[in-house]
Amino acid sequence: MRSRRLLLSALVVLTASASACRRSQAQGTASAADCILMEDDWGQDGSVPVTVDVVAEGLEVPWGVAFLPGQDGDALITERPGRVRLLRGGQLQPGAVATLPLTANGEGGLLGIAAHPDFATNRWFYLYVTTQADGKAQNRVERWTLSPDSTSATFERVIFGDIPSAKYHDGGRLRFGPDGMLYVGTGDSRDPDLSQDVASPAGKLLRLTPDGAVPQDNPFPNSPTFLLGVRNTQGFDWKDATTLYLTDHGPSGETLRFGHDEVNVVKAGDNLGWPGIYSCETQSGRITPSLTFDDAAPPGGAAVYTGSAIPEWKGSLLVGTLKSKHLHRVEFDSQEPRRVTKHEVYLRDTWGRLRDVLMGPDGHLYVTTSNCDGRGECGPKKDLLLRVRR
Repeated sequence: MRSRRLLLSALVVLTASASACRRSQAQGTASAADCILMEDDWGQDGSVPVTVDVVAEGLEVPWGVAFLPGQDGDALITERPGRVRLLRGGQLQPGAVATLPLTANGEGGLLGIAAHPDFATNRWFYLYVTTQADGKAQNRVERWTLSPDSTSATFERVIFGDIPSAKYHDGGRLRFGPDGMLYVGTGDSRDPDLSQDVASPAGKLLRLTPDGAVPQDNPFPNSPTFLLGVRNTQGFDWKDATTLYLTDHGPSGETLRFGHDEVNVVKAGDNLGWPGIYSCETQSGRITPSLTFDDAAPPGGAAVYTGSAIPEWKGSLLVGTLKSKHLHRVEFDSQEPRRVTKHEVYLRDTWGRLRDVLMGPDGHLYVTTSNCDGRGECGPKKDLLLRVRR
């Protein structure tokens, strides 16, 4: 059955638009903007001088960071082996706020984290966790309560579970949107067909209420699915109230395809096309990326730059990359919102693998390294939390 699925996916690819991989082609039925394919390099070096500060060191695969509203810049940081750490007053505290029993397999473990918008009142935060249920690994979203002194946390409940898990393609990013809803990025758990199945939470961007219910205005009735056709997203952020930037990992051998990680511009109900199309291919009803790379980057976290410290970056999307070890800045056309007008490379081969990217309450960009995940060089200072400024 698996080989039949892969063969069918390959046939879909072959019958997709033959005009793939060139600029100035239509993006499915959803956009007429260009799709840029980078064939030989990631892009030109960044033109704006920046400074990088090491905020914290001694971390082990810091996967997600959540700044705590009303806490004077305090933040919670997840470490993939199963620890939640506290950054207080700019200093990483020695003990763990919480230690979780996990099914840590490959890319799974303790992944994303998000603080409730009303954290100052309820002290709730959310975790994306790989664990065992009914004899098999699965991902789920849990809600926790942080103690008044922020030194410990209590598990409250699972708000959403039964997200398929596999050694690779586990997704894991959590973000609250401007609408107050919780968005959950998932992977296809190495079963590409699940990405097109609205009934499965795998290979999606999900949208939930803070209690884990399905919002009534979701694009698919009675479904948490907000976007489908995703392979393995670890980064997304909002351009405005209705438009998101979302990065996705390209294939690593499925149906003899490789590379072509994506930067997409999407809205509610969009279909990113996996596994039917990839690279700059087009297909009716599918979104073609705005930017893709021939070689595997692949992308980690992503954030829209909203600060003023680096005015040239205002409104740009900043994306951390893992294998290619750089921070990618993407600038979009104000008149053609899916069209990339400029993109450039920062921190090339400087800090190693970069995982989470987010804006801090101080208006600076923060980035975590992921050099201790078994795929990088884990030095004596282990993984780092970095601040990027002018």
